[in-house]
Amino acid sequence: MHIGLIIYGSLATLTGGYIYDRILVDYIRQRGHQVEIISLPHRNYAIHLLDNFSRRLHMDSATLRFDLLLQDELCHPSLYRINRRLREEAHFPIVAIVHQVLCRQPRNRLLNRIYETVEKRYLNSVDAFIFNSNTTCQTIEKLVTGRRPAVVAFPAGDRLGFLASTDRIESRAKAPGPLRLIFVGNVLPNKGLLSLLQGIAQLPFETWHLTVVGSLEMDRRYLRKVQKLIVAKNMKHQVALMGPRDGQELASLLNQSHIFIMPYSHEGFGMAYLEAMGFALPVIGSSRGAVNEFVVPEQNGFLIEPGDVKMTLACLKRLDHDRQLLIKMSHAALQTFHEQPRWNDTMKAVYRFLSDLG
Repeated sequence: MHIGLIIYGSLATLTGGYIYDRILVDYIRQRGHQVEIISLPHRNYAIHLLDNFSRRLHMDSATLRFDLLLQDELCHPSLYRINRRLREEAHFPIVAIVHQVLCRQPRNRLLNRIYETVEKRYLNSVDAFIFNSNTTCQTIEKLVTGRRPAVVAFPAGDRLGFLASTDRIESRAKAPGPLRLIFVGNVLPNKGLLSLLQGIAQLPFETWHLTVVGSLEMDRRYLRKVQKLIVAKNMKHQVALMGPRDGQELASLLNQSHIFIMPYSHEGFGMAYLEAMGFALPVIGSSRGAVNEFVVPEQNGFLIEPGDVKMTLACLKRLDHDRQLLIKMSHAALQTFHEQPRWNDTMKAVYRFLSDLG
């Protein structure tokens, strides 16, 4: 098969959606098929809308003779109108890979209505879907007219490896010192780092240390707010802004931590959470989004209602004071990881789905 994939920017981008897309491309290529990446420049939403009136983009897409065209749904503002022409002129199925539904993110309602108008037009312009979670699937079903072929293929957590020896869990939890917290997400408003810092600044500094892993370059204005708060609250020794890390570096940071914490981020799945559970880290995540598909409160983590700082602090205090509970929840987190699909299982399901379409 000759398959196209439309994305914004580069497949090397370190976010869950791009990692998913990259693993899928590698899997398809390893089976002898050609995958051609069509990279659109990453700009703001309004400018992306103008791509639909670009004759160059339309002709480039329409004249390529694909057997199947994949599109990262993140690109929907650039494609909602182009897809209608492609379906009339081309003979290949158009498949959207949906990692997150933009118009269902927590934000200003009026802005979400604008996004919904465009996103619904896009979703109704494709032939089939790949969903990363049941939550994403159910959200899209409410936005699409009629049923289309679809597969729910969960991201996996085994990309970085996992904790090989459970002996590490007890020794790590009982070692003297503060709770070592880790936040793995790009420093952007929707990830909620600023709210997290404002909350944990209320805890005694000797009880916690936070490592933040993720790009510091995507929103410089938001980064300055984070840095200003760290200085204002005298948290320079409590918070480490590491920048992007991956592979063995990220695995090592997870292995040294006690808890994965990102309670104010609305996730389409939450691959970083599951990767952390592979290193036996209980999760403090959001009750909204898809994290609740694998995080069970009081067993392998806690789920926080949006903006509930008191509950976040209560969970941290509880795990700091009761290290036996931390050990128990760490074992449960690792068990959850082992119960989830591996990347090979996920990609096999997607590949079978695409083969049937093609």
